[in-house]
Amino acid sequence: MQPHHDYDLIVAGAGMVGMSTALWAQSEGLRVVVCDPNPAGSGTTSGSACVIATYACNPVNSPSIIKSLPTLLTSPDSPLSFNLMHGLKNPAWMLSFLNNCRPTRVDHIANALAGLLAHTNDGLNPLIALADAQDLIIENDCLYVWSTASGHAASLPSEARRASLGVQSEDLSPSDIQSLEPNIRLPLHRGLRFKGARHIASPQELVSRMHRKFTVLGGTTLPQTILSSIADADGVTAQLSDNTPIRASRLVVAAGARSRDIKGSGAEKLPLGTERGYHILYENHRNLLSRPVGWAEAGFYATPMADGLRVAGTVEINATDAPFNQKRTAYLTRKSHDMFGDLGAPDSEWLGHRPTMPDSLPVIGHSNKSDRIIMAFGHQHIGLTLGGITGKIATDLAQGRKPSCDITAFSADRF
Repeated sequence: MQPHHDYDLIVAGAGMVGMSTALWAQSEGLRVVVCDPNPAGSGTTSGSACVIATYACNPVNSPSIIKSLPTLLTSPDSPLSFNLMHGLKNPAWMLSFLNNCRPTRVDHIANALAGLLAHTNDGLNPLIALADAQDLIIENDCLYVWSTASGHAASLPSEARRASLGVQSEDLSPSDIQSLEPNIRLPLHRGLRFKGARHIASPQELVSRMHRKFTVLGGTTLPQTILSSIADADGVTAQLSDNTPIRASRLVVAAGARSRDIKGSGAEKLPLGTERGYHILYENHRNLLSRPVGWAEAGFYATPMADGLRVAGTVEINATDAPFNQKRTAYLTRKSHDMFGDLGAPDSEWLGHRPTMPDSLPVIGHSNKSDRIIMAFGHQHIGLTLGGITGKIATDLAQGRKPSCDITAFSADRF
């Protein structure tokens, strides 16, 4: 005989995706428990570039990567860093990643992401209102700038794809950029202004407020890791790190880069990798910008946020537990000085793990182990953006409803 259901829904992970799922499910009357040993929003969410990037349909995978791979692998001035030993230990992931750099695959990925990104605000705005977090949301667009003619020329096909998928942007001349952001010292060639883009003054504070609201409304949080799960016809039993079992009708796996650690969920069979991202923070320089600015060639954003000016980005393909790579933060420091002049030393630096599938698409949908287990991870650079709508979709699935948007491309079965 199975134990009774302690909850309607167990959510593994209290980042942006997990807390969004918990709040959406709770708002529909479900009894929800969130399991995470760390404070809500303190992981990858907290260190992001703070942008609600509704325009971010172009994947990291791109045909140009294969051509420029030798340079990317050897240059200290590259936004992409790649540990060859890690690649050799994970050949299937790397080959799959490169296979997804073919033009037809990139078009498929961008189409799928654009379809989901179009629903960003439906998923996010109700949660912002519920968490009383309107004061954290800054509506002032977002800029993308190119400092070289060659960099801009290389981006034209992907920017044309973005426009064909409905992304609204305005082309900017160097003087347009200077009038919007006079403190940029870079030589400027061209820019884009993404209309309607927003950013968040503190992603950690947003998720903390979501968690507080969840708690006030009667939600339960257990500071434990879920080690394993067993689904049966009637529900799911999850084994916690303190050895206690809990039982619910359904389980949502939203533990980001750690989702594979949950044995028996089906996630452990998926090619979930980590793309390590870094940021540096200048506490006294937040007034240098009035909105996020992405420097295209350098692969990072500079964002004015509550804590200061955050310079976040670059991609490091390496083992999750590899040591902190000081070369990455040195790169961000050097490039931020190129962008703004001498800012002095950063006040802090950070490393986080973006959960990344080799095709840059998240996994959203039922586990192939059981439809009582729902996958919601692998959002790579855009978990902050897509957390709300992913939580809404996961709640639809937990309630046995067809989701409000097409999630076929995100199925775990694609692997």
